[in-house]
Amino acid sequence: MKRARIAYQGAIHHAVEAEGMLQLADGRRVREQDVVWLPPVQPRTAFALGLNYADHAAELAFTPPSEPLVFLKGPNTFVGHRGQTYRPADAAFMHYECELTVVIGRTARNVKEADAYAYVAGYTVANDYAIRDYLENYYRPNLRVKNRDHCTPIGPWLVDAKDVPDPMNLTLRTYVNGTLTQEGTTSDMVFSIPWLIAYLSSFMTLSEGDILLTGTPKGAVDVRPGDEVVTEIERVGRLVNTIVGD
Repeated sequence: MKRARIAYQGAIHHAVEAEGMLQLADGRRVREQDVVWLPPVQPRTAFALGLNYADHAAELAFTPPSEPLVFLKGPNTFVGHRGQTYRPADAAFMHYECELTVVIGRTARNVKEADAYAYVAGYTVANDYAIRDYLENYYRPNLRVKNRDHCTPIGPWLVDAKDVPDPMNLTLRTYVNGTLTQEGTTSDMVFSIPWLIAYLSSFMTLSEGDILLTGTPKGAVDVRPGDEVVTEIERVGRLVNTIVGD
């Protein structure tokens, strides 16, 4: 099932996809273009991965890390489907990052890798923009790179885990103004989803609603105000975002 959070007629609703429309909890159906899309989940803690695809690390002239490069993101960073993201006026290179995002479904502590998928509620798409010239060190992304307001569109849907039987074999694509600029597969992750859940839960408790952005493949292209950026992941969804001036 595909689930969404939307704003419609002055209220926030939970909705599901129904024959190309959004069905609200009270049974009403509304058109996708008539609502404001919100992030499909409200993360308790948001984890993100740096350099978790070998081809992206090579693209940046880095060796893939031997341990996960994990950092945290604040709630202010997220914006929904069809939202806008600001490009700072002084930015020289701002690029998208299409990322499969894992949503934790229940409390997890000391989870074995073989059992990790039992703790996943579902998946969504994130586009974790980065302003390359603000980056001090790829091994330690700073706040100005990864915690800017609305720098991370997410959605449109939370897709139930049972509807994504093999999350480690999904195609990711990004289009800028209709042109394909990035294509990869989750099978190229350095650290897999089960491994990451086992790793994180070995030293901290994961809770329902926590999310994990799992990194992006190669294909970083500069984007500018007016560009429409579409990040899509097989079986999970198609996320649309527009770049606007600061």
